[in-house]
Amino acid sequence: QVQPVESGGGSVQAGGSLRLSCAASAYTYSTRCMGWFRQAPGKEREGVAAILTGSDSTYYTDSVKGRFTISQDNAKNTLYLQMHSLKPEDTAMYYCAAGRSVYCFPPTPRYYNTWGQGTQVTVSS
Repeated sequence: QVQPVESGGGSVQAGGSLRLSCAASAYTYSTRCMGWFRQAPGKEREGVAAILTGSDSTYYTDSVKGRFTISQDNAKNTLYLQMHSLKPEDTAMYYCAAGRSVYCFPPTPRYYNTWGQGTQVTVSS
């Protein structure tokens, strides 16, 4: 399996926007679901959003509902996370991962594998 590659992170001021991308191999993307996770220093990795790869069914953690949108381009085996109205508490390393078990929602790290190396998002106040 080839690791997914995340991109699009950066530093923005509060209220700004970023769009993360996750490019995966065809094998990795032939999975039941894909998810975005984040981990801030000293905190556990948490699931942010997830999508079933064969449908438009999505899940968002409460703290990002209405601000983040997960989407996918199946033809390109690419996952996206559009982030608006960013807050300092959104600062973290963001990872994408593939989920092959039935436990896609909520996105729980132990049920996902094939992780990318992450892309840093920093939001300043």
